[in-house]
Amino acid sequence: MASSGEEPRSGSPGRAGTGTEPAAAAEAAQLDTAEDFEVLEEEEEEDDLSELPPLEDVGRPAPPREDAQLPEQGAGDAAGDAQEWLDVLGNGLLKKKTLVPGQGVDSRPQKGQDVTIRLKATLEDGAVVEEDPALTFTLGDCDVLQALDLCVQLLEMGETALIVSEAKYCYGSQGRSPDIPPNASLTLEVELLAARDAPDLELLSGKEKIQLANRKRERGNFFYQQADYVLAINSYDIALRIVGSSSKVDFSPDEEAELLDVKVKCLNNLAASQLKLDHFKAALKSCNLVLEHQPGNIKALFRKGKVLAQQGEYREAIPILKAALKLEPSNKTIHAELSKLVKKHADQRNVETEMYRKMLGNPSAASTPRKCKDKLPWSIPWKWLFGATAIALGGVALSVVIAARN
Repeated sequence: MASSGEEPRSGSPGRAGTGTEPAAAAEAAQLDTAEDFEVLEEEEEEDDLSELPPLEDVGRPAPPREDAQLPEQGAGDAAGDAQEWLDVLGNGLLKKKTLVPGQGVDSRPQKGQDVTIRLKATLEDGAVVEEDPALTFTLGDCDVLQALDLCVQLLEMGETALIVSEAKYCYGSQGRSPDIPPNASLTLEVELLAARDAPDLELLSGKEKIQLANRKRERGNFFYQQADYVLAINSYDIALRIVGSSSKVDFSPDEEAELLDVKVKCLNNLAASQLKLDHFKAALKSCNLVLEHQPGNIKALFRKGKVLAQQGEYREAIPILKAALKLEPSNKTIHAELSKLVKKHADQRNVETEMYRKMLGNPSAASTPRKCKDKLPWSIPWKWLFGATAIALGGVALSVVIAARN
């Protein structure tokens, strides 16, 4: 089915979603039109839609590995000979070493600021996979590789540092086609050039707000493709807060419509990510927010039906999937999901019927049903009737005693 959402694309270490490799583009196109509804989509929200973990959710850091090997110092590293490697997370997977000192601790950038760095990224064999003389991103928003986001906040203004990161904080098990293989470690040479406060969202024009929200959404798409659903949720949530922020600038009707489109895409993508993490309550909320704006949004209907089905609410899920199928009768995915739910609902009803039979004293599911006039009096065990009579008589006796006392 055709979709208005843009799918995650592989990007550079500096900024995901900017890659132009044919394979990545083909994969994005395939995801965008796939019938499995894995496509990241659309929609808004002024409030935070989920409780998000911090940027680096590593739990208890593992102790530094005794056999960890650090890269040999190359040309230009003489100034850093006396410097020690800093184990940034305490797990041996991300290390930083100063090559050229900066202007002091007080000059370090703060989260939320827009920073500009010079970047050179190489593989373990020395192959250069990225060079950017002036890469700008918002610190702490996961706009770039985690290795950069975590380490740049430790740089002083003017400092040049070497960052050695294992794949976990770069491109992970997916890699980046065609130049970064799966599970590849990267060495990043970084110089902090500038840091300034991020622009005031209230003063952004409609076009600027749309562009900024879309960049965050595309970053979420990147994380979704990397199967990092926690960080995907984080990026979509940031995009939604941008879209839902108040403004002192008037927007044109076209800009308002485009902002709503971005909002819908983000909420649909958010629901997809939340489903991957079994966050059903949050996913249901995201779907409902989409449907408030677009009652006929097929992906939101489909995902809402899946959420309800995952919770065993087949009776509620089936009509929703039927509504989605009515909007797109040829969609095989909806057909398959609906057929599966109808069967599960039938099985559920059979189980409930058997349970009721046992409760009413008729454990044989295969026995021939009695006529209606015989069913109620004779299917209830005599001990139940005696018990009910005793309770009733006891209640009467208690009422007489209370009345006598009064």
